[in-house]
Amino acid sequence: MTPLRIGAGAGYSGDRLEPAVELARHGELDYLIFECLAERTIALAQQARLADPLAGYDPLLATRMRAVLPYLRQGGRRLRIITNMGAANPRGAMRKVLEIASELGLHGLKVAAVEGDDVLATLRAHPAWTLDNGLKVAELGERLVSANAYLGIEGIVQALELDADVIITGRVADPSLFLAAQAHAFGWAADDWLRRGRGTLTGHLLECAGQVSGGYFADPGVKDVPDLARLGFPLAEIDRDGHAQITKVAGSGGRIDVATCTEQLLYEVHDPRRYLTPDVTADFSAVTFTPVAADRIAVSGANGRERPEHLKVTVGYRDGWIGEGQMSYGGPNAVARARLAGQIVEQRLALSGVQVQELRCELLGVDSLHGSTFGQTAEPWEVRLRVTGRCATRELAQALANEVETLYTNGPAGGGGATRQVREVLAVASLYLPREQAIAHVDLQVSP
Repeated sequence: MTPLRIGAGAGYSGDRLEPAVELARHGELDYLIFECLAERTIALAQQARLADPLAGYDPLLATRMRAVLPYLRQGGRRLRIITNMGAANPRGAMRKVLEIASELGLHGLKVAAVEGDDVLATLRAHPAWTLDNGLKVAELGERLVSANAYLGIEGIVQALELDADVIITGRVADPSLFLAAQAHAFGWAADDWLRRGRGTLTGHLLECAGQVSGGYFADPGVKDVPDLARLGFPLAEIDRDGHAQITKVAGSGGRIDVATCTEQLLYEVHDPRRYLTPDVTADFSAVTFTPVAADRIAVSGANGRERPEHLKVTVGYRDGWIGEGQMSYGGPNAVARARLAGQIVEQRLALSGVQVQELRCELLGVDSLHGSTFGQTAEPWEVRLRVTGRCATRELAQALANEVETLYTNGPAGGGGATRQVREVLAVASLYLPREQAIAHVDLQVSP
């Protein structure tokens, strides 16, 4: 039997477009998956939808769809798209894709929206529920912005059974986007935990796109990766039992080998024996990678057990404002002048009564990542001061940022390149929800 071919078109919301087009054009794919949601991304999308009911889906949706939709009907192999670019508004995203399909002359294109992950109303109805940070839902009040459950494959599989060409979801667990295509294509049973575990591993390896093909892996002189400017995104060839080989389009940049796959296997996995997803409790503890050819790795050893009874819910809420100011110092004694500048800002905030809940004062390139733990081996000829603080109001955050800019003429000497910004803090927390309280449902429409 010809293996199922699934490609990763994106690993995050702002990812590159060219590798996805390369996969659509040359990958001989059955499915192209765009994974574009992070924990905070969907909360920001909910904010956007509050401001504009027509918004709330991925800002690059239209660009991506215009680029890849023409390949759905080229060649003898059917290509279908699955994506979570619906974010906070899958139905709005569906309408946009239908509009683009009509513009491109793709009549009769079936586009499905999968909803059901938005459980904000459920949380508001249970004010005593407690988040993992200890806050109760009632304490958040009007600061509560979003609550989205991580759905599994059910809604996507339903849309595939309805023969959808493009499927747009909201919050679905990342590997579920890939597992759904496998479960549908091979008819895996809902309790086939072994194959679901294998399919989830394949999804986990593909979900971050360029990470497994050498992007996040690269470290010059230590772990060299060829032609990173033309990094190719990965694809998987999968058989009926869920065995997979990870590869990429011939001639594309990057590398796929045991090392890159191993790093991606470990990415965001706290317990390899119990990797919890909405679809299965996957077991990656016995996974092995075997080279087959250049840029081609066979994957084996994944297993699975019964899925969890609860779904994870990511909750977004407003949590104050961040004020930030930066200033550069160069030449002899630059570090000392920058440290003095930071001390001045701290003193000025106290003198002017600017209340700051959290304050961070650091020198980029000197102590911003590791503090003073490793010491300083040489005096740099340039350094950048960064002062940032969380405040209760926009006005206080603006006052903090302004204090950095006033260093221009109020000393110390030689400051330049000042910047300042203020932004609202959108915090995220989690809780668990009984899965029967978040049921996926599908809306299918056809382009005229």
